[in-house]
Amino acid sequence: MTTFETSRTSVEIASQPESWRRAGESVASFAEVLPRRGERVAVVGCGTSWFMALAYAQLRESGGHGETDAYAASEFPAGRAYDRIIAITRSGTTTEVLDLLTQVKGTIATGAITADPETPVMTVADTVAVLDFADEQSVVQTRFATTVLALLRAHLEAEDALPVGVRLLAQAVQDAERAVTEPLDATICGADQFTFLGTGWTYGLALEAGLKMREAAGAWTEAYPAMEYRHGPISITGPGRVAWLFGPEPRGLAEDIARVGGTYTSASGDQADALDPLADLIRAQRLAVHLAEARGYDPDRPRNLTRSVILTTSDA
Repeated sequence: MTTFETSRTSVEIASQPESWRRAGESVASFAEVLPRRGERVAVVGCGTSWFMALAYAQLRESGGHGETDAYAASEFPAGRAYDRIIAITRSGTTTEVLDLLTQVKGTIATGAITADPETPVMTVADTVAVLDFADEQSVVQTRFATTVLALLRAHLEAEDALPVGVRLLAQAVQDAERAVTEPLDATICGADQFTFLGTGWTYGLALEAGLKMREAAGAWTEAYPAMEYRHGPISITGPGRVAWLFGPEPRGLAEDIARVGGTYTSASGDQADALDPLADLIRAQRLAVHLAEARGYDPDRPRNLTRSVILTTSDA
């Protein structure tokens, strides 16, 4: 196994509890950017940011704040009426996000959440929340994405309308402090395939866990809504393969995974020592780094990736 110095990615993963705490403390200062109760809202992003948008959209709507949809920025349905569009973009330079904000400028209120105040999104969006304390050097997103979701959760919490069963952010921070230090299970570290599952808002986390494993380690991963897993995808599970659930466990799921010889794991279910699902995502991030280094990859320099996707006219 190639030996690496402590990667930037690992340092950024470990810093998430403090970053989430700061996000919770900053909610009031970003009130102008964040959606108002009752607004019809679209949340957009690309890659990891899109998956965070999916998680937030389900949290917001199920909490009674208003109809909320999430889209990959390139797939936003032109002409559909919204009161506000929120764009998530770490770099502030992603082509599809900037194009969409430019197209709707002056017709729909727009806000952006970014890490870099020296980028084009600052002038294209009507209002911007800059989470520069959560910015990253690593190409692979970890800290910024989860900090955005922590901010958005804290905003829902401040309006006293978190969905039933969702922990307060302060509890999630405590769980994150556990997640950055607890040893990873050796059986999971030795698996050759991973299927991530979620229900409701945690489906977005499952998609993100799969993406992290592919980006950092080139791992074979898939992600599905938990109840859909038994409608075909379970066929890939077997000895040496993991099914990882974020959130509450559907009845009979663990038994079905055991029946086909797979390894089932969930730290964010109903057990007494469960982690908040967002904190459980930290475990998947750490696993991605572990597998990358075990395979001789540098997690700070993932194959075929750059910090931001900026398209030329011929690419678009």
